Amino acid sequence: MNEDDDLGALCAGAGRSLAEAERPVLERHGLSMWQYVVLSALAHEAAPSQLVLAQQIHYDKTRLIALLDGLEAAGLVGREPDPGDRRARTVRLTPEGIRRHAEVQAAIRVVEDRKLAGLTPEARRVLRSALAHLANSG
Repeated sequence: MNEDDDLGALCAGAGRSLAEAERPVLERHGLSMWQYVVLSALAHEAAPSQLVLAQQIHYDKTRLIALLDGLEAAGLVGREPDPGDRRARTVRLTPEGIRRHAEVQAAIRVVEDRKLAGLTPEARRVLRSALAHLANSG
């Protein structure tokens, strides 16, 4: 691949490369990529419902329940009925979930630093900014 390739191809290639490099980190911490995605989303703020969480992370809401069941069994997330809507369940990180997420995130940053070793700090900032823009654009 080179920088003249379409953005979709570049992003797909970069995503595969990063996922392959991060997989061993996640395995050492007993997490799948999707479990880490959930922890990362909840690290920003609790989700007001499981449905909202599924929408935030672009994950099938019917499959999310099993994912959350596993995270809850591991003591990483908690689910509570929403006082305003008893059918909805808020989802938040437990103290152990906060600790595990921070630990895994720090290990992933080491992997990222190795992957980005040839870029200046400014180039890294621009890359992160551009990727965030693409991820958040409609």
